[in-house]
Amino acid sequence: MRVAVLGAAGLMGRAIVRELTESAEISGVTELDRERSRAAGADIAAVDAADRQQLTLALEGVDVLVNAAGYAVNLAAMDAALAARCSYVDLGGLYHVTADQLALHPDFEQAGLLAVVGCGVAPGLTGVLAAWAAEGLDVVHTIGCASAEHDADAPPGVSVPYALATLLDELSSAPIVLRDGAPVTLAPLAYGGPVAFPEPIGERSSVYTLHSDVLTLGASLGAADVDVRLALAPRVERTLRQIAQGAPAPPVAPPSAQTWSAQVAELTGERGGAPARVRATALTPPHEAWGLGGGIVATSGVAATTVRLMARGQLSDPAGYAPLTGVHPPERALAHSFLFPELEARGCQLTITTSEVTRT
Repeated sequence: MRVAVLGAAGLMGRAIVRELTESAEISGVTELDRERSRAAGADIAAVDAADRQQLTLALEGVDVLVNAAGYAVNLAAMDAALAARCSYVDLGGLYHVTADQLALHPDFEQAGLLAVVGCGVAPGLTGVLAAWAAEGLDVVHTIGCASAEHDADAPPGVSVPYALATLLDELSSAPIVLRDGAPVTLAPLAYGGPVAFPEPIGERSSVYTLHSDVLTLGASLGAADVDVRLALAPRVERTLRQIAQGAPAPPVAPPSAQTWSAQVAELTGERGGAPARVRATALTPPHEAWGLGGGIVATSGVAATTVRLMARGQLSDPAGYAPLTGVHPPERALAHSFLFPELEARGCQLTITTSEVTRT
Protein backbone atom coordinates (compact mmCIF):
# COMPACT_ATOMS: atom_id res chain seq x y z
CA MET A 1 0.00 0.00 0.00
CA ARG A 2 1.28 3.47 -0.91
CA VAL A 3 0.48 6.38 1.43
CA ALA A 4 0.71 10.17 1.14
CA VAL A 5 1.06 12.33 4.26
CA LEU A 6 -0.20 15.90 3.99
CA GLY A 7 1.51 18.24 6.44
CA ALA A 8 4.57 15.99 6.41
CA ALA A 9 6.94 18.79 7.47
CA GLY A 10 5.08 19.45 10.72
CA LEU A 11 5.91 17.83 14.04
CA MET A 12 3.00 15.39 13.88
CA GLY A 13 3.42 14.78 10.18
CA ARG A 14 7.07 13.82 10.64
CA ALA A 15 6.14 11.36 13.39
CA ILE A 16 3.49 9.73 11.18
CA VAL A 17 5.94 9.50 8.27
CA ARG A 18 8.44 7.79 10.56
CA GLU A 19 5.84 5.27 11.72
CA LEU A 20 4.73 4.47 8.19
CA THR A 21 8.18 4.19 6.62
CA GLU A 22 9.03 1.59 9.29
CA SER A 23 5.85 -0.41 8.58
CA ALA A 24 6.15 -3.61 6.55
CA GLU A 25 2.65 -3.11 5.12
CA ILE A 26 3.56 0.21 3.49
CA SER A 27 5.38 0.10 0.15
CA GLY A 28 6.08 3.83 -0.05
CA VAL A 29 5.32 7.20 1.56
CA THR A 30 4.84 10.43 -0.40
CA GLU A 31 5.50 13.49 1.75
CA LEU A 32 3.40 16.57 1.00
CA ASP A 33 3.50 19.98 2.66
CA ARG A 34 2.62 23.56 1.79
CA GLU A 35 6.14 24.75 2.68
CA ARG A 36 9.06 22.53 1.76
CA SER A 37 11.47 24.82 3.60
CA ARG A 38 10.07 23.76 6.95
CA ALA A 39 11.91 20.44 6.63
CA ALA A 40 15.35 21.24 5.25
CA GLY A 41 16.82 18.34 3.33
CA ALA A 42 13.58 16.35 3.27
CA ASP A 43 12.19 15.18 -0.05
CA ILE A 44 8.82 16.84 0.41
CA ALA A 45 6.58 17.94 -2.44
CA ALA A 46 5.24 21.48 -2.08
CA VAL A 47 1.46 21.06 -2.20
CA ASP A 48 -1.25 23.44 -0.98
CA ALA A 49 -4.37 21.52 0.08
CA ALA A 50 -6.48 24.53 -0.88
CA ASP A 51 -5.53 23.84 -4.52
CA ARG A 52 -7.74 20.84 -5.25
CA GLN A 53 -6.21 20.12 -8.65
CA GLN A 54 -2.66 20.31 -7.32
CA LEU A 55 -3.40 17.97 -4.42
CA THR A 56 -5.35 15.55 -6.63
CA LEU A 57 -2.45 15.28 -9.06
CA ALA A 58 -0.03 14.71 -6.15
CA LEU A 59 -2.14 11.72 -5.09
CA GLU A 60 -1.69 9.81 -8.33
CA GLY A 61 -0.89 6.19 -7.48
CA VAL A 62 -1.60 6.72 -3.76
CA ASP A 63 -3.88 4.32 -1.88
CA VAL A 64 -4.42 6.34 1.33
CA LEU A 65 -4.07 10.04 2.13
CA VAL A 66 -3.22 10.87 5.77
CA ASN A 67 -4.05 14.50 6.55
CA ALA A 68 -1.83 15.85 9.34
CA ALA A 69 -2.10 19.44 8.10
CA GLY A 70 -4.96 20.53 10.37
CA TYR A 71 -8.73 20.42 10.39
CA ALA A 72 -9.17 23.59 8.30
CA VAL A 73 -8.24 21.62 5.17
CA ASN A 74 -10.10 18.40 6.02
CA LEU A 75 -12.92 18.87 3.52
CA ALA A 76 -10.61 20.00 0.73
CA ALA A 77 -8.33 17.03 1.37
CA MET A 78 -11.27 14.61 1.35
CA ASP A 79 -12.49 16.13 -1.92
CA ALA A 80 -9.07 15.55 -3.48
CA ALA A 81 -8.94 11.99 -2.12
CA LEU A 82 -12.29 11.26 -3.74
CA ALA A 83 -11.13 12.70 -7.05
CA ALA A 84 -7.91 10.68 -6.88
CA ARG A 85 -9.80 7.58 -5.75
CA CYS A 86 -7.82 6.97 -2.59
CA SER A 87 -8.94 6.38 0.98
CA TYR A 88 -8.47 8.96 3.72
CA VAL A 89 -7.42 9.37 7.38
CA ASP A 90 -7.14 12.54 9.48
CA LEU A 91 -6.57 13.61 13.08
CA GLY A 92 -9.92 15.27 13.79
CA GLY A 93 -12.26 18.09 12.77
CA LEU A 94 -13.90 19.44 15.94
CA TYR A 95 -17.72 19.17 15.83
CA HIS A 96 -19.13 21.02 12.82
CA VAL A 97 -16.38 20.10 10.35
CA THR A 98 -16.73 16.43 11.32
CA ALA A 99 -20.48 16.68 10.66
CA ASP A 100 -19.73 17.91 7.14
CA GLN A 101 -17.19 15.12 6.68
CA LEU A 102 -19.64 12.42 7.76
CA ALA A 103 -22.10 13.80 5.21
CA LEU A 104 -19.68 12.58 2.52
CA HIS A 105 -20.38 8.97 3.54
CA PRO A 106 -22.49 8.15 0.43
CA ASP A 107 -19.82 9.54 -1.90
CA PHE A 108 -17.01 7.47 -0.37
CA GLU A 109 -19.24 4.39 -0.16
CA GLN A 110 -20.27 4.68 -3.80
CA ALA A 111 -16.60 5.02 -4.79
CA GLY A 112 -15.68 1.94 -2.73
CA LEU A 113 -13.35 4.06 -0.57
CA LEU A 114 -12.92 4.39 3.20
CA ALA A 115 -12.41 7.53 5.27
CA VAL A 116 -11.75 7.27 9.01
CA VAL A 117 -11.97 10.76 10.50
CA GLY A 118 -10.43 11.73 13.83
CA CYS A 119 -7.61 9.19 14.22
CA GLY A 120 -5.55 10.87 16.94
CA VAL A 121 -5.81 10.71 20.70
CA ALA A 122 -8.89 12.91 21.13
CA PRO A 123 -10.75 12.15 18.95
CA GLY A 124 -9.48 8.69 18.12
CA LEU A 125 -8.15 6.93 21.18
CA THR A 126 -10.92 8.42 23.35
CA GLY A 127 -13.60 6.93 21.11
CA VAL A 128 -12.01 3.49 21.08
CA LEU A 129 -11.61 3.64 24.88
CA ALA A 130 -15.34 4.42 25.14
CA ALA A 131 -16.22 1.50 22.85
CA TRP A 132 -14.02 -0.77 24.97
CA ALA A 133 -15.74 0.38 28.14
CA ALA A 134 -19.18 -0.06 26.55
CA GLU A 135 -18.50 -3.79 26.16
CA GLY A 136 -18.85 -4.05 29.95
CA LEU A 137 -22.39 -2.64 29.91
CA ASP A 138 -25.66 -4.00 28.58
CA VAL A 139 -26.98 -0.45 28.12
CA VAL A 140 -25.01 2.80 27.98
CA HIS A 141 -26.56 5.92 29.48
CA THR A 142 -23.72 8.45 29.73
CA ILE A 143 -20.24 8.91 28.26
CA GLY A 144 -17.67 11.38 29.53
CA CYS A 145 -14.29 11.71 27.81
CA ALA A 146 -11.35 13.81 28.93
CA SER A 147 -7.73 14.42 27.92
CA ALA A 148 -4.69 15.96 29.55
CA GLU A 149 -0.94 16.27 29.10
CA HIS A 150 1.90 16.84 31.54
CA ASP A 151 5.15 18.31 30.27
CA ALA A 152 7.86 17.35 32.75
CA ASP A 153 10.36 19.62 31.00
CA ALA A 154 8.15 22.45 29.76
CA PRO A 155 10.03 25.09 27.75
CA PRO A 156 9.94 28.76 28.77
CA GLY A 157 6.84 30.67 27.77
CA VAL A 158 3.80 28.68 26.66
CA SER A 159 3.81 25.11 25.39
CA VAL A 160 0.56 23.73 23.96
CA PRO A 161 -0.32 20.06 23.34
CA TYR A 162 -1.22 20.60 19.67
CA ALA A 163 -1.63 23.40 17.11
CA LEU A 164 -2.38 26.71 18.83
CA ALA A 165 -4.92 27.74 16.17
CA THR A 166 -6.87 24.49 16.62
CA LEU A 167 -6.72 24.75 20.40
CA LEU A 168 -7.98 28.35 20.36
CA ASP A 169 -10.82 27.43 18.00
CA GLU A 170 -11.72 24.53 20.27
CA LEU A 171 -11.77 26.65 23.43
CA SER A 172 -13.19 29.93 22.10
CA SER A 173 -16.14 28.22 20.40
CA ALA A 174 -19.25 27.34 22.38
CA PRO A 175 -18.93 23.68 23.45
CA ILE A 176 -21.72 21.28 22.63
CA VAL A 177 -22.77 18.42 24.91
CA LEU A 178 -25.41 15.74 24.38
CA ARG A 179 -28.18 15.76 26.98
CA ASP A 180 -31.21 13.46 26.77
CA GLY A 181 -30.26 12.70 23.19
CA ALA A 182 -30.20 16.33 22.06
CA PRO A 183 -27.26 18.73 21.54
CA VAL A 184 -27.01 21.49 24.14
CA THR A 185 -24.73 24.53 23.74
CA LEU A 186 -22.70 25.77 26.71
CA ALA A 187 -20.72 28.96 27.23
CA PRO A 188 -17.13 28.93 25.94
CA LEU A 189 -14.65 27.63 28.54
CA ALA A 190 -17.50 26.33 30.73
CA TYR A 191 -16.10 24.68 33.87
CA GLY A 192 -16.12 20.89 33.63
CA GLY A 193 -15.05 20.03 37.18
CA PRO A 194 -12.08 17.94 38.31
CA VAL A 195 -10.96 14.86 36.38
CA ALA A 196 -8.77 12.11 37.85
CA PHE A 197 -6.09 11.08 35.37
CA PRO A 198 -3.43 8.41 35.83
CA GLU A 199 -0.22 9.59 37.47
CA PRO A 200 1.95 11.56 36.91
CA ILE A 201 -0.89 13.87 35.83
CA GLY A 202 -3.34 13.14 38.66
CA GLU A 203 -6.46 15.20 39.34
CA ARG A 204 -6.82 18.34 37.26
CA SER A 205 -9.47 20.98 36.66
CA SER A 206 -11.19 20.84 33.26
CA VAL A 207 -13.30 22.81 30.80
CA TYR A 208 -15.91 21.55 28.36
CA THR A 209 -14.76 21.67 24.76
CA LEU A 210 -16.23 21.58 21.27
CA HIS A 211 -15.44 18.07 20.12
CA SER A 212 -16.42 15.51 17.48
CA ASP A 213 -16.76 12.70 20.06
CA VAL A 214 -19.97 14.41 21.22
CA LEU A 215 -21.25 14.21 17.66
CA THR A 216 -20.46 10.52 17.10
CA LEU A 217 -20.32 8.57 20.37
CA GLY A 218 -23.98 8.92 21.27
CA ALA A 219 -25.09 7.34 18.01
CA SER A 220 -22.25 4.80 17.99
CA LEU A 221 -22.81 3.49 21.53
CA GLY A 222 -26.43 4.40 22.23
CA ALA A 223 -25.79 7.00 24.94
CA ALA A 224 -28.21 9.85 25.63
CA ASP A 225 -25.63 12.01 27.45
CA VAL A 226 -22.12 12.65 26.08
CA ASP A 227 -19.55 15.31 26.89
CA VAL A 228 -15.84 15.94 26.36
CA ARG A 229 -13.51 17.89 28.63
CA LEU A 230 -9.98 19.17 28.29
CA ALA A 231 -7.70 19.54 31.32
CA LEU A 232 -4.88 21.92 30.52
CA ALA A 233 -1.92 22.78 32.69
CA PRO A 234 -2.97 25.81 34.81
CA ARG A 235 -0.44 28.18 33.21
CA VAL A 236 -1.51 27.17 29.71
CA GLU A 237 -5.21 27.57 30.53
CA ARG A 238 -4.64 31.05 31.98
CA THR A 239 -2.73 32.15 28.88
CA LEU A 240 -5.34 30.75 26.49
CA ARG A 241 -8.15 32.47 28.39
CA GLN A 242 -6.28 35.76 28.03
CA ILE A 243 -5.78 35.20 24.30
CA ALA A 244 -9.45 34.31 23.89
CA GLN A 245 -10.30 37.65 25.53
CA GLY A 246 -8.16 39.60 23.08
CA ALA A 247 -4.67 39.55 24.57
CA PRO A 248 -1.82 39.08 22.06
CA ALA A 249 -0.55 35.54 21.73
CA PRO A 250 2.90 35.02 23.29
CA PRO A 251 5.58 32.92 21.60
CA VAL A 252 4.50 29.30 21.61
CA ALA A 253 6.86 26.33 21.81
CA PRO A 254 6.07 22.70 21.01
CA PRO A 255 5.81 20.32 23.97
CA SER A 256 9.07 18.80 25.14
CA ALA A 257 10.13 15.21 24.62
CA GLN A 258 9.28 14.61 28.30
CA THR A 259 5.51 15.01 27.86
CA TRP A 260 3.02 12.48 29.21
CA SER A 261 -0.42 12.11 27.58
CA ALA A 262 -3.57 10.73 29.24
CA GLN A 263 -7.13 10.01 28.11
CA VAL A 264 -10.16 8.91 30.13
CA ALA A 265 -13.52 7.53 29.01
CA GLU A 266 -16.05 7.00 31.81
CA LEU A 267 -19.40 5.41 31.05
CA THR A 268 -22.46 4.71 33.15
CA GLY A 269 -25.29 2.37 32.30
CA GLU A 270 -26.82 -0.98 33.18
CA ARG A 271 -25.18 -4.38 33.60
CA GLY A 272 -27.24 -7.39 34.56
CA GLY A 273 -30.11 -5.10 35.46
CA ALA A 274 -28.05 -3.07 37.95
CA PRO A 275 -26.47 0.39 37.52
CA ALA A 276 -22.76 0.23 36.73
CA ARG A 277 -19.84 2.46 35.85
CA VAL A 278 -16.91 1.53 33.58
CA ARG A 279 -13.77 3.64 33.39
CA ALA A 280 -11.12 3.14 30.70
CA THR A 281 -7.85 5.07 30.67
CA ALA A 282 -4.77 5.42 28.48
CA LEU A 283 -1.42 6.82 29.59
CA THR A 284 1.39 7.28 27.08
CA PRO A 285 4.84 8.15 28.49
CA PRO A 286 7.66 9.90 26.65
CA HIS A 287 9.44 7.69 24.13
CA GLU A 288 13.09 8.04 25.05
CA ALA A 289 14.47 6.21 22.00
CA TRP A 290 12.51 8.38 19.57
CA GLY A 291 12.95 11.62 21.53
CA LEU A 292 9.20 12.29 21.36
CA GLY A 293 6.60 13.12 23.98
CA GLY A 294 3.67 10.84 24.73
CA GLY A 295 1.08 13.00 22.97
CA ILE A 296 2.91 12.82 19.66
CA VAL A 297 3.67 9.11 20.08
CA ALA A 298 0.03 8.25 20.82
CA THR A 299 -1.43 10.46 18.07
CA SER A 300 0.93 9.24 15.36
CA GLY A 301 0.46 5.69 16.64
CA VAL A 302 -3.33 5.80 16.20
CA ALA A 303 -3.10 7.37 12.73
CA ALA A 304 -0.38 5.01 11.49
CA THR A 305 -2.09 1.95 12.96
CA THR A 306 -5.31 2.89 11.16
CA VAL A 307 -3.41 2.87 7.87
CA ARG A 308 -1.72 -0.44 8.67
CA LEU A 309 -5.08 -2.00 9.52
CA MET A 310 -6.40 -0.78 6.18
CA ALA A 311 -3.46 -2.47 4.47
CA ARG A 312 -4.09 -5.72 6.36
CA GLY A 313 -7.81 -5.69 5.61
CA GLN A 314 -8.62 -5.54 9.33
CA LEU A 315 -11.14 -2.73 9.04
CA SER A 316 -14.39 -4.45 8.10
CA ASP A 317 -18.13 -3.92 8.26
CA PRO A 318 -19.94 -5.01 11.47
CA ALA A 319 -20.84 -8.36 9.92
CA GLY A 320 -17.25 -8.87 8.79
CA TYR A 321 -18.26 -9.91 5.28
CA ALA A 322 -16.95 -7.02 3.19
CA PRO A 323 -14.36 -4.26 3.34
CA LEU A 324 -15.55 -1.19 5.21
CA THR A 325 -16.38 1.75 2.94
CA GLY A 326 -17.82 5.21 3.51
CA VAL A 327 -16.92 7.73 6.22
CA HIS A 328 -16.65 6.54 9.84
CA PRO A 329 -15.44 7.75 13.24
CA PRO A 330 -12.74 5.64 14.93
CA GLU A 331 -15.05 3.87 17.39
CA ARG A 332 -16.93 2.33 14.45
CA ALA A 333 -13.86 1.39 12.41
CA LEU A 334 -11.06 0.47 14.84
CA ALA A 335 -11.32 -2.64 17.01
CA HIS A 336 -9.49 -2.16 20.31
CA SER A 337 -8.14 -5.70 19.96
CA PHE A 338 -6.15 -4.50 16.93
CA LEU A 339 -5.31 -0.94 18.02
CA PHE A 340 -4.27 -1.41 21.63
CA PRO A 341 -1.42 -3.91 21.10
CA GLU A 342 0.15 -1.45 18.64
CA LEU A 343 -0.03 1.36 21.21
CA GLU A 344 1.22 -0.85 24.04
CA ALA A 345 4.28 -1.63 21.96
CA ARG A 346 5.01 2.11 22.11
CA GLY A 347 4.67 2.22 25.90
CA CYS A 348 0.99 3.13 26.24
CA GLN A 349 -0.60 1.79 29.43
CA LEU A 350 -4.29 0.87 29.14
CA THR A 351 -6.57 0.10 32.09
CA ILE A 352 -10.25 -0.61 32.62
CA THR A 353 -12.25 -0.83 35.85
CA THR A 354 -15.90 -1.61 36.49
CA SER A 355 -17.86 -0.66 39.60
CA GLU A 356 -21.45 -0.81 40.77
CA VAL A 357 -23.45 2.36 41.19
CA THR A 358 -25.82 2.71 44.12
CA ARG A 359 -29.33 3.75 43.10
CA THR A 360 -30.56 6.96 44.71
